[in-house]
Amino acid sequence: MRKKVTIPDILKMKQERRRITMMTAYDYPFARLVDSGGVDAILVGDSLGVVFSGHDNTLSVTMDEMIYHTRAVARAKPQAVLVTDMPFMSYQVSVEEACRNCGRMIQEGGAQAVKIEGGMNMSHVIRAVTSIDIPVMGHIGLTPQSIHRMGGYRVQGRKEQAERIMEDALAVQAAGAFSIVLEGIPSSLAASITAELSIPTIGIGAGPDCDGQVLVIHDILGLCEKYSPKFVKRYAELAPVITDAVNRYVEEVRSGAFPTEEHSFN
Repeated sequence: MRKKVTIPDILKMKQERRRITMMTAYDYPFARLVDSGGVDAILVGDSLGVVFSGHDNTLSVTMDEMIYHTRAVARAKPQAVLVTDMPFMSYQVSVEEACRNCGRMIQEGGAQAVKIEGGMNMSHVIRAVTSIDIPVMGHIGLTPQSIHRMGGYRVQGRKEQAERIMEDALAVQAAGAFSIVLEGIPSSLAASITAELSIPTIGIGAGPDCDGQVLVIHDILGLCEKYSPKFVKRYAELAPVITDAVNRYVEEVRSGAFPTEEHSFN
């Protein structure tokens, strides 16, 4: 059995120039499978609102839903460090509410760290949460909870935006985050941020020069047909395999081929 990954381990990986691997999981069986694959971190992402619950975006995901899914993943007892997204409006209203909700995610959900979207505008929240010893992973660039302001899922940090994204990264680091997700930004900007920061960067649609990468499990397995972002690489196409298995089950039940004596009790 491999050693349990901790927050200090993630920080050390940047120092030693070892690439960090992170992937989403939203339930017990997928958490076991993802962890057995050897990832360093599991993210219970609010992306579950899209790939698990069928919504068009992440904005409707609630604290109770995130705690429920985090509990399910935590029951798998992963060796990977377990990070959970703080959902929309769980940390934006006030510092007190943010600390309380982040505490619930650790205490009730079993997470070992939380992820908070936002840069300079959320640095005061990150500082407050880290001050009560809750590890925070930042998230800047394309932040899905801000899609209405951004006009959709659009690449951020081009041209005059680049300086602001760099300032966001520095603000998140100064606030005490142990790592930061860079989403949907030009690879050259991600490389500059990664070189500038002392904490690890984890990219998603941010090119090859980040300290690590994260993808959604349903995307790499070909199980999400709603979106197919350019940055996703599909490592399997499981949708037709599952559909075929269901089709054969339906055919065998209708024909009487299943169940047989082998599947029956005497």
